[in-house]
Amino acid sequence: MKRKSSGFTLIELMIVVAVIGILSVIAYPAYNNYVARGKVTEAHSLLSDYNARLEQYYQDNRNYGTAGGACGATLPTSKYFTFSCTAGSPAQTYAATAQSIIGQGLGNAAGDYTYTIDQTLAKATTKFKGATVSKNCWLVKGDEC
Repeated sequence: MKRKSSGFTLIELMIVVAVIGILSVIAYPAYNNYVARGKVTEAHSLLSDYNARLEQYYQDNRNYGTAGGACGATLPTSKYFTFSCTAGSPAQTYAATAQSIIGQGLGNAAGDYTYTIDQTLAKATTKFKGATVSKNCWLVKGDEC
């Protein structure tokens, strides 16, 4: 009389573990890229908002701040990016920059993602995913605007 056993064999269990391992190797980097794209859009949003505040400052003061120094509007704050702004000389121009902060899931070094905007609304990406680039737009996903 044969006895019927129930359950999984060791081979079946090892195959399932291998399949899960392969899927996780593929899915984890894609998930990290997805999360990074969400963080990057925060920089775009805050830079656009900062541009609007600088234009309001310009309307009130007829300049963007101290010539060759700091811009007049208060810089935005973010968990993922540091912001800086320099007024031109004379203070009729400015360049605002957002650089990623190390340890926030946006590369291995500070500034691995760097975006800029100026008074003409010229947007630029100078660093993306740790690589130096020269794009006249804000990159989010790849190297296309």
